[in-house]
Order: sequence, then C-alpha cells, then structure tokens
Amino acid sequence: MQHALTIAPKTGLLILLCLGVVAFSLTGCSRKSNRTTKVTVAGEATTRVEPDTAVLTISVVTQNSQASAAQQQNAGKSAAVSDAVTKTGGSKVEIKTSDYILQPQYDYRDNRLPKIVGYTARNSVIVTMTDLKNVGAVIDAASNSGANSIDGISFVLRQTSPARGQALAEATQQAMNKANSIAQALGGRVLRVLEENEASTVNGEMSSNYDAMTTAGLSNRQPTPISTGQLNIKSNVQLIVEIES
Repeated sequence: MQHALTIAPKTGLLILLCLGVVAFSLTGCSRKSNRTTKVTVAGEATTRVEPDTAVLTISVVTQNSQASAAQQQNAGKSAAVSDAVTKTGGSKVEIKTSDYILQPQYDYRDNRLPKIVGYTARNSVIVTMTDLKNVGAVIDAASNSGANSIDGISFVLRQTSPARGQALAEATQQAMNKANSIAQALGGRVLRVLEENEASTVNGEMSSNYDAMTTAGLSNRQPTPISTGQLNIKSNVQLIVEIES
C-alpha cells in the first residue's frame, strides 16, 4: 500500500528558503574564487632641461698686521661687494653669509716657536640668483668691488620646477602601463595601487672655480663668459599594485 507524501505549506516555504540560501552561498563562493595578486612595477623617465638657478660662493680676503685692521678692511670691502652684487643681479638675488674667519698668520722660520706676524680675515657669502644672463656681470661687479675669491659656481634646478613634475609623471605613467599589461596578460584588471615610491636626481649640474685674484683691478678686461649648459632630470617610480585575475 503506497502512501502519498504531503508537505504542509509552511514546511514547503521553509524548504524553498533553504534552497535559496544555498544557491546564494554557492554564488558568493564562486565570486570569491577570483584571485588577487600583488605586483611590483617600475618606471623611469629622463628629461633634459635648462637650469633655472645659479649659486655662487664669493669671498673677500684681507690681511693686516693687526687683527682689528684686517677685520675693518674686510667689513668695508664685503659691504661694497654685497651692494654691487645686489645692484647688478637684480631684486631676486639672495645673499647669505656662509663662513667668516679671522685667524692669525704665523712665522715658522729658524726652528723657533711660531710667531704671529699678521692676521687674515675671510668673509664668504653664497649668492643665489635666477637671472642666469647676469651671472658673468655679477662676478665682474663683485671682483671690481673687492672680492678676490670666487670659490665656485653651480647651475641647479629648483625643487618647484615644472620639469621635475613632468619627469615624475612620465615615470609613473610608464609604471602603470606595465601594471595594466601584466593585468591583461592574466585576464584581469588593476584594482588599486598599494604603495608608491619615487626618487629624482639631477645630473650634469655645472660647477666651476673662478679665481678673481688674477683679474681684480684690471679695468679693461673682457666680461666674464658663463655657459649654463643643460641638466638631466632622472625620475624613478616604483609601484606595488593589486591585480584581480
């Protein structure tokens, strides 16, 4: 004798709900099966640009048998040099003291105890200027006003230069292109950037020495020729990205 199976309405509804939960759970599991991978990519860009800043180290050196006289002579000449540099270089010239020395000079002859025979005062300033066409004129003006040592000239690029940002953007784009290529090869896509590291260097900064002691006092000498050259900005970017595949 066979008995027909009858299901109460409430029991049937409960079974349908359970089946729905199982189906939803299976669907969720299938979605979670997509794997994520961390990939490190790098980009590099190099740009050649003109420098936008010149940095000069200018010194006034004086000597005298008396310390106070050496100091006073140096003070007068240093003030004249600063005025000449400011007038020649323009309003955007920045002058900052980098070193000041007042020291005795000794006589070591005849195997005797050293004897003080005079004093040397040296006042050095760093001149920063953005009008590169006037660099030679500033050197000449400083020399004619009493500076007797130009210790160095450097042509650099300011941190705020747009060229730095351009090189960084190009390196970043190159790294992202690599990440997208890897994601496509894996049949997925780039989800996000987890970490970014960047570094920039400027190569080819021109530095030179110029000795004003050999030309000071020559009224008919030719203006000092200065060539700025070009700088290489190299930016490196490293990205750690998350790829869904």
